Amino acid sequence: DTQSNLQQGLQKICGCVDQPGAALIADLKDRGLMDDVIVMWTGEFGRLPITEGADGRDHNRHAFSSILAGGGFRAGHIHGATDEFGYKSVENRVSVPDLHATILHQLGIDHRKLTFTHSGRPERLTDPDVTGARVVQDLLA
Repeated sequence: DTQSNLQQGLQKICGCVDQPGAALIADLKDRGLMDDVIVMWTGEFGRLPITEGADGRDHNRHAFSSILAGGGFRAGHIHGATDEFGYKSVENRVSVPDLHATILHQLGIDHRKLTFTHSGRPERLTDPDVTGARVVQDLLA
């Protein structure tokens, strides 16, 4: 988490994450598993390029980054962009329900039909009637 001590915190976190993450993907590729395995690397929210504090970054609900590898996702594809401040998604926006719908699609599950019972009533993860969730074809190989 980089809410304070941004420079040292990122150096430490990146040093602990970048190499092992790349090694995981390389190992899956070497073993011929990238067609069968989806690697998703994301946070619970984005980060702003600014902070109200001295040297950290605040939460950002308007934009976040994810890595999707294997499982039929396009290799090396960069999808979407933020405004010049890194504040808001402005190009090829993918909502969380869209992301869920796309991952479920790659797992062979129709997100519009997948239901679960919650408090005695059927619900859907993507709630497409409310969210407009869709499979993002541009992400797929």
